[in-house]
Amino acid sequence: MIPKHDDARSWWRDAVIYQVYVRSFLDSTGDGVGDLAGVRAGLPYLKKLGVDGIWLSPFYPSPQHDHGYDVADYCDVDPVFGDITEFDRLTAAAHRLGIKILLDIVPNHCSSEHPYFREALAAPPDSPARARFHFADGRGPGGCEPPNNWHAMFGGPAWSRVTEADGNPGQWYLHMFTPEQPDWNWRAPEVAAHFDQVLRFWLDREVDGFRIDVAAGLFKHPGLPDSPDPEADARTRDSVNPLAWNQPEVHDVWRHWRAVCEEYTARDGRERLLVGEVSVPTAREHARYVRSDELHQAFFFDLLSAPWDADAFRKVISEAMKDIAGTGSTVTWVLNNHDQVRTVTRYGGAATEGSGLGAARARAAALLMLALPGAAYIYQGEELGLPEVVDLPDDVLTDPIFRRTGSRARIRDGCRVPLPWSGQASPFGFTSGADAAKLPWLPQPEWFAEHATERALADTNSFWHLYRDGLQLRSSLPQLGDGTLRWLDTQPGVLAFARGDGLVCAVNFGTAPTPAPVSGVPLLASGPCPPGVLAGSAAAWWITDITHD
Repeated sequence: MIPKHDDARSWWRDAVIYQVYVRSFLDSTGDGVGDLAGVRAGLPYLKKLGVDGIWLSPFYPSPQHDHGYDVADYCDVDPVFGDITEFDRLTAAAHRLGIKILLDIVPNHCSSEHPYFREALAAPPDSPARARFHFADGRGPGGCEPPNNWHAMFGGPAWSRVTEADGNPGQWYLHMFTPEQPDWNWRAPEVAAHFDQVLRFWLDREVDGFRIDVAAGLFKHPGLPDSPDPEADARTRDSVNPLAWNQPEVHDVWRHWRAVCEEYTARDGRERLLVGEVSVPTAREHARYVRSDELHQAFFFDLLSAPWDADAFRKVISEAMKDIAGTGSTVTWVLNNHDQVRTVTRYGGAATEGSGLGAARARAAALLMLALPGAAYIYQGEELGLPEVVDLPDDVLTDPIFRRTGSRARIRDGCRVPLPWSGQASPFGFTSGADAAKLPWLPQPEWFAEHATERALADTNSFWHLYRDGLQLRSSLPQLGDGTLRWLDTQPGVLAFARGDGLVCAVNFGTAPTPAPVSGVPLLASGPCPPGVLAGSAAAWWITDITHD
């Protein structure tokens, strides 16, 4: 029996959160980069869509080597995005509309321009300043080789050598992403104390919680030994090195952060959320992060990475429901984010239009995700059916993966192109800047006109209306949201499950039309809806008033 929370404050259990990639959402200043005032201007649009909250990508002061995931100051706003007063306006405006605000916090690493790291560079070996990071002597003659064989996830060695105050080559420091992002050493008490201050700074500004970047990181194996597969992280673009990630001590950090959030909840009754980016090998390992005294939720990426196959989807959903929901938490479903190829393209659609097989599958997957028990996260542009922009020229690419490897494989710029809002040509209402040099920071293709927000709102058959209608039904039907599911017997290639009494979600993963697994009244369909038939090449129905044989 899955534990059921009856605490009315647990809004997060079945919340739908919209991920705002701030620099690509809406630009209010005309400089070609989205900002916090632009997010505030877009709140009525998000309210109309029907989301419960928004997660903001990092907007902190940063040299932007990794677009804000290299944080130089965790308690301020980078001028390119506004200032702290604008953040307060955004939070107040969101709360007036009933929209929660989640911040992206990056505790595994910081910017090489963070004051603590600059202090460490100026300090001698074995100093307290260097103890906040992973500094170590090199191997080989004169320490000329890195301390171990680890490779960074974004390519190249995970170590860089510093020049000491006397001008000679000195120690090495660890960076599991880029040299501009040194990893914190969480075994140093000062690091934990620093992040306590960060959490309280933003909680005092009324945020509703945090999305935690690289939540399985923070601690490294204390001996920093060689890895048997040193290039695994770079090869997979995932945190799979067991010596660098998922160390047991990390759970103590999340217990402490949970206690800090509970302290604020006790003051005013508003439950604050901790949701982690947790990349671990199995759902059972994932479940350890969402025990009752740790993170409230953690993204379940297995659905995102599953191939378009009914058996594969059923397997990952079943494992999540057994291992994660079994802890008393709820599963946090996701199909896209700022690091992944957009669903329309990933599922096989054309790269330059929203029609075709990929779009049909993306629509069906959206209905499936929104029907599952638990919470769901929507990446900006999913509701517009945006495909990946795959033909960006090399000279505009900004992803550090491209800079470090020279390869376009798995680069992330294509899913980060600024949103189209209106009109027939770039900048599609994203920015009001008249200077050509200040057009969107990544160029928008001409075919973005087909996906502009104003066009999507006017077309009742658009992705936007599918998402909006799905969210409205999800909030009004007691069968949806938190709870359980029951699998139904179906023909091969069809996935169907019941939610409560009288509601079924059915998805045809095959290419041929097939009879619907149950009879009833279609509430919502991802495409054309012949009576009693699931269309081929991807179709999804929500069916109610079921009659059983």
